[in-house]
Amino acid sequence: VQLVESGGGLVQAGGSLRLSCAASGFTFGRSAIGWFRQAPGKDREGVSCFSSSTGTTYYADSVKGRFTLANNNAKNTVYLQMNSLKPEDTAVYYCAADKLGNACDRSQFAGMDYWGKGTLVTVSS
Repeated sequence: VQLVESGGGLVQAGGSLRLSCAASGFTFGRSAIGWFRQAPGKDREGVSCFSSSTGTTYYADSVKGRFTLANNNAKNTVYLQMNSLKPEDTAVYYCAADKLGNACDRSQFAGMDYWGKGTLVTVSS
């Protein structure tokens, strides 16, 4: 199983980026797919989570209204559209998958089984 993130980079505050997470050796099926981030010196934060079984997407309060998770099952790819970016959004962003599909119900979307290696997003002020 492999999850590969892409799309990170440097952007000015107020700008946008779209992250992609391509899965191989794993199909989303009834799983949960999440995006997480970790800024230097801070704990990892659950940003968004999509439950394939319920079709519900969850967002952290810090990104609600600015970030949008979308999935393309045909491509086995999940996206995170990030708009109105702020310097505090600077972090390494990871995608992850929970094969049983329960992670979205847990605090910080805990319990993911598979993780990508991350992509760095830097937002300049």
